[in-house]
Amino acid sequence: MRFDTDTYREIMDALTRNKRRSFLTGFGIFWGLFMLLFLIGGGNGLKQLLEKNFDGFATNTVIIAANETTKPYKGFKEGRSWNLQYKDIERLKALVPELEVVTPSLPQWGYTATRDEFTASCSAKGVQADYVKVQAPTMKFGRYLNQVDVAHKRKVCVIGERVWKTLFPDGDDPCGAFINVNGIYYQVIGVDVSTSNINLGGNNADEVTIPITVMRDILNSGEVVGMICAVGRQGVNMGDLEGRIRQVVARQHYIAPDDKEAIMMLNMEVMFSIIDNLFRGINFLIWLVGIGTLLAGAIGVSNIMLVVVRERTVEIGIRRAIGATPRDILSQIIFEGITLTIVAGLSGIVFSVLLLNLLEVISQHKAVFQIQFGTAISALLLLMLLGLLAGIAPAYRAMHIKPVDAMRDE
Repeated sequence: MRFDTDTYREIMDALTRNKRRSFLTGFGIFWGLFMLLFLIGGGNGLKQLLEKNFDGFATNTVIIAANETTKPYKGFKEGRSWNLQYKDIERLKALVPELEVVTPSLPQWGYTATRDEFTASCSAKGVQADYVKVQAPTMKFGRYLNQVDVAHKRKVCVIGERVWKTLFPDGDDPCGAFINVNGIYYQVIGVDVSTSNINLGGNNADEVTIPITVMRDILNSGEVVGMICAVGRQGVNMGDLEGRIRQVVARQHYIAPDDKEAIMMLNMEVMFSIIDNLFRGINFLIWLVGIGTLLAGAIGVSNIMLVVVRERTVEIGIRRAIGATPRDILSQIIFEGITLTIVAGLSGIVFSVLLLNLLEVISQHKAVFQIQFGTAISALLLLMLLGLLAGIAPAYRAMHIKPVDAMRDE
């Protein structure tokens, strides 16, 4: 076999073409792994941002509120107005023992809180001390309402983050200070900075929470309750209790058992379940698309390596002629395939982590837009396996190239 200038030039031209093809294939693998990891990390971050809307809320909670009846029942016409009462709380506690907490809430909107020259629009909510089991507060300063505050009708309050920042712009601890809420002075005992956006009594950041006994006297509401929050015991499915809860309330207020619109019920367990199922489906699609992209990249690697072997027949023949064994040729081709996938895969991991970190900064670290270390390693190992499999067929073909074939191709 002659090894002249033309042969050398032919080998170098083949190597140049192979580098271009390898770059394009590597970019495909890089893009596939980047998209897979970026979508996983982005999906995790979006889920956390969405869950912050329910921050602190017990997942097994049912919110009960009164609405006009839509069906006649026992002599009462449809369209009748009615109200929840404190007696309903006692009945639910007695007749539905699966409920751990049943607590009332008296929300009011359109209030104004003032301190010196500072004014903040707010909502007010009267609750009992056990409301913390419905929505756990995140206290930046002070404490939450306790049973003594409720029993002794103390004019104290817990303010939301936006109310605190407006009335106390210096960011000082407001505990002990007095604020005026719709003409009544309350002493601030705590600041709740939880980020929940569930508007049971208004946005949490704009709320002023006071003992329900104080709110009851202010509104002169008597036995009327604005809403009832019921939390099930551990392991209890609130969906199974909805019918019994509705039956207990409807029976005492002469509401038709099938009049579901008269008793509004918001099952938080269903809402959390919808979110979980939504992101479970999204994650499945992410992995499906990502793995499909990686498989396409691996097929591309295999095709490129087949072309490489075909164009490097002369080179491989020369190596065989000077003593290279079939095992050496096999190792070379497989190593090239694995190296291509690893380099492209590591680049995809690094780029996805950097971009996810940028998203985390943009979101002001309200959520973690990152992937777990184990997820990245698993994806890389999968990629290495695909690279190994992609190199088997080209390596097998290269291993069987004989010097005489190289001479004939030349």
